[in-house]
Amino acid sequence: MTARASGLMAVAAVLAGCGGPTPADEAFLTRAERTEYRETSSHAEVVDFLERAAASDPSIHYTTYGYTNEGRVLPLAVVGDVEDSSPAAVRASGKTVVYLQGNIHGGEVCGKEALQMLLRDLLAGRHGEWRESMVLLIAPIYNADGNERVNLTNRGRQHGPVGGMGQRPNAQGFDLNRDHMKLDSPEARSVARLFGEYDPHVAVDLHTTNGTRHAYHLTYSPPLHPNTPAEIDGFLREGLFPHVTGEIREKYGWEYYYYGNASARGGDERGWYTFDHRPRFNNNYIGLRNRIAILSEAYSYASFEERVLATLYFVEEILDYVHEHAGEVRRIVADADVAGVTGDSLALRAVPERSAAPVDILMGATVEETHPLTGRPLLLRADTQYVETMYEYGTFAPTLSGRVPEAYLIPSDLGDVLTRLAAHGVALESAGASPLEVEAFRIDSVRTAERPFQGRNEQTLFGGYEADHVAPNPGDMLARTGQPLGRLLFSLLEPQSDDGFANWGFLADRLRPGGPYPILRVAGS
Repeated sequence: MTARASGLMAVAAVLAGCGGPTPADEAFLTRAERTEYRETSSHAEVVDFLERAAASDPSIHYTTYGYTNEGRVLPLAVVGDVEDSSPAAVRASGKTVVYLQGNIHGGEVCGKEALQMLLRDLLAGRHGEWRESMVLLIAPIYNADGNERVNLTNRGRQHGPVGGMGQRPNAQGFDLNRDHMKLDSPEARSVARLFGEYDPHVAVDLHTTNGTRHAYHLTYSPPLHPNTPAEIDGFLREGLFPHVTGEIREKYGWEYYYYGNASARGGDERGWYTFDHRPRFNNNYIGLRNRIAILSEAYSYASFEERVLATLYFVEEILDYVHEHAGEVRRIVADADVAGVTGDSLALRAVPERSAAPVDILMGATVEETHPLTGRPLLLRADTQYVETMYEYGTFAPTLSGRVPEAYLIPSDLGDVLTRLAAHGVALESAGASPLEVEAFRIDSVRTAERPFQGRNEQTLFGGYEADHVAPNPGDMLARTGQPLGRLLFSLLEPQSDDGFANWGFLADRLRPGGPYPILRVAGS
């Protein structure tokens, strides 16, 4: 029996255990299901699906949490025993809040379909135990503008949907999974506001892979930034991921593993490399907000149907585990919020770290098929696998670190910086008029990228800190690092951070060799 057949039989078994298909199953088929996985849902269809679900069940509430660049609403289903869809009602529930996001890249549509199917299962009365411990925030279509730019040739050799899918960037041309620090898109600002207002304990971001032909139906990742709270990393690597992987293998016969690509970087031997530690990426950003974040990457060369099912199974198993450990999840998050980082040494830059010993990676193969409408080649995973042993580069080691000050002093004329900090949810207060003992970063040199990336020329600063004594000017603001977002604040404002405001060029007109970095570290206030 193939893994695909095993998976489909498991779905049938679940339905049989629930008494077979319900009226909700019949009334809430996704576009993918209605077209036998030839097509994917439009923005209007997702909105309609969520609105109808909310009208059918008093525990499902429809709302929106922002807008795209072209003015499309970002739909959200709030599911649980709460009075309404408001952040106040969700936070007052005292339950573990889980945010589920699909479609950050408009062509990676399996999460969008899987989350609609999950919502239908909840409508049908499945997973009723989840409501005892959790409130779910289901956001199937984040990059709604990109989703609507359907083209039969988007995502090249990915196996379906053959009726086309959207594009990777949003309408501005931005990759939304590189925008979480700079917040240049209305979508990124909308989701940052959601994180602040609803304050989910867990966030799951659903993607489709690019690259290596491996034998995993789905790969995953925790937050990768070295400054992520250690207990969040341990909860995922030592608990949730091993448990979920085992459950998937037992129930469906499929293998899941840590995200990676097999490559030989810089002439080194072949290794299994994860992606990037920087918080411009969704799961890394959420980790610096002291929250449990999970990246999901369905295998692009599996059939569209298998990718959707692999994603759905993953989300179900995550929610089962979080339900069973709901109290632990809330404690981990609360402890991270109160721990504080003031005075700690945190990473500013990092490089991939090699595993202590080689690991066995399941590699796979594909067969080439022809797209029925374009004649272009498509790749479909073959049910074969072999083991390749290699070192894994799945974590990151700091190459430059800095001490976290008590606060940062931000001049009033840096209005854009202050606005973006507020959009992240960073607490600001007046600096007052009393003199402050500070450290000023003296710039030796600035290296600016020749080519723009995501609309900005990134910059790297070199120099060092000097002690100083200053009196704040009227309107200057303090951002204290003792607040829950202290880790994020450090990465945003440090001049040598590899993903901060200085890196993204927001201060380019103020940076001169021999001159000071305009944002000061406050030693005590």
